[in-house]
Amino acid sequence: MPKTPTPPSIAPAAALGHARSGTVLGRQDALRFIVLLGFVSLFGDMTYESARSITGPYLGTLGASATAVGIVAGLGELVGYAARLGSGWLSDRTGRYWPVTIAGYVLNLFAVPALALAGDWPMAAALMVAERMGRAIRSPARDAMLSHAAGHTGLGWGFGLHEAMDQAGAIIGPLLVAAVLWAGYGYREAFAVLAIPAALSFLVLLGARSRFPRPRDFELAPPALEGRGFGRALWLYLGAVALIGAGYADFALIAYHFGTAGTVGPPLISALYAVAMVSDALAALALGRLFDRHGLPAVAVGASLAALAAPLVFLGGGAAPVALGMLLWGVGMGAQESVMRAVVADMAPPERRGTAYGLLNAVFGVAWFAGSAGLGVLYDHSVAAVAWTSLLVQFAAVPLLVALFGTKRERPHP
Repeated sequence: MPKTPTPPSIAPAAALGHARSGTVLGRQDALRFIVLLGFVSLFGDMTYESARSITGPYLGTLGASATAVGIVAGLGELVGYAARLGSGWLSDRTGRYWPVTIAGYVLNLFAVPALALAGDWPMAAALMVAERMGRAIRSPARDAMLSHAAGHTGLGWGFGLHEAMDQAGAIIGPLLVAAVLWAGYGYREAFAVLAIPAALSFLVLLGARSRFPRPRDFELAPPALEGRGFGRALWLYLGAVALIGAGYADFALIAYHFGTAGTVGPPLISALYAVAMVSDALAALALGRLFDRHGLPAVAVGASLAALAAPLVFLGGGAAPVALGMLLWGVGMGAQESVMRAVVADMAPPERRGTAYGLLNAVFGVAWFAGSAGLGVLYDHSVAAVAWTSLLVQFAAVPLLVALFGTKRERPHP
């Protein structure tokens, strides 16, 4: 009698946790890969999110003006999103997702401790922009690899788990920096300490590369029904993403409002941001599960809840509505980093996902930058106008998302 073929999930290469050409890895291997990338992001966020909490005052100590600080921060964010389009295209064009990811992480991670050596504010500013550029280089290629593995666990859950681990680092890291400063050390010492999580992130990244050199072997999805290009659904979805980004108020503007309006005291501003980060992580997991069961309605739910944050944080008259607003603002962040990314894997063919993720990030980033600038100008005229404009622009994305309901490609059940 002929032998029963070995299922792909327990084939010898998969049993070793090592991908080889032609091998489809199993669910446990996919989960291991997602967790490894989660730890890369956890230690990575400990590094650069911690740095972002002190770069403003650090530039000030080096002699930068408030205008210079604002321009550097805005330029860094613009570069950090817009450059992802080229990075995504390059990773698809060459097929070298790991080298692109690793190169991006080297720049993203190690520009941060290098800030300890900056002799003047222009040098520090260049390193800050370089850190954002590194993030731009590695994000589309990493997300494309993550999407292959997440097909086994459920796209929403896979991206949600990754985002939850990412946000754990965003919570722990600033606390580490606060401890260094509380102990009496300065900003330079704080940046130097961040070399530790940067090194840990890079070591885990190299370990993931060694264990899973071909993440494409996780792929379960059939080829996209609309061929090798991008269909109408993806472009319509990117329109919805642009509206969400344009209407989403940046925390810098929210914190500025808290300070000028006296809604909450300065110590509570950081605490409210931490609350939002916890909400971000929990929402990423919950919306991820919802996406795996119901598809695009999960994105519409996340966008609708996030839109409600603006009236609460800008018009709320006390701590309770403001805290609720920050919880909902965190839900928006969780949706952006989980289910909004998961949708792309359903709408783009595997060989074009790097480009698709580059498009997603570029569209969102440019829209967020333009929207934040517009909301800032509007704030000087009317706080109420900021609140209602933010709400209405984000809600305008919901009809576009509703129009896409039912377009999610069928995938094999994980």
